[in-house]
Amino acid sequence: MRKVTDVRNWYRFSASERWQEDNAEKEFYSDSAGKSGGQKEKLAYTILASALAYQYGIDQQSRSTRAFRFVMIDEAFGRGSDESARYGLELFGKLGLQLLIVTPLQKIHVIENYVRSVHLVHNNEGNDSMIRSLTIAEYREEKARSKAIAS
Repeated sequence: MRKVTDVRNWYRFSASERWQEDNAEKEFYSDSAGKSGGQKEKLAYTILASALAYQYGIDQQSRSTRAFRFVMIDEAFGRGSDESARYGLELFGKLGLQLLIVTPLQKIHVIENYVRSVHLVHNNEGNDSMIRSLTIAEYREEKARSKAIAS
């Protein structure tokens, strides 16, 4: 765990991305040097998802088992591209991981197709936080009403 979570313990790596159909190499990564920001983000999500799958013992045979595979993601999708965030969310979903995503309200449009509910935290004066829990349908209805009132 220390090697993954503490950047002081990170090291260089090499990885080969292969096509599932014929095992031909699609892309080779020797560290993330020379990759665009989006490629680096997708690579980071792939490594994270692979590490979690390994940690939870997820493989082709056990993907359908009903095990608790909980992951909390704190602002991981806040700065990256929407496309890369969706890639990561799709990947986590394919592995059957249950996600708790903490993100700024400005990025909720990226995750809303991947969640069932939202919990909005508000702190007006900096003293007392308030939380509102909504299903994603309730959130979308409220968002639509707010847009209608604003226009």
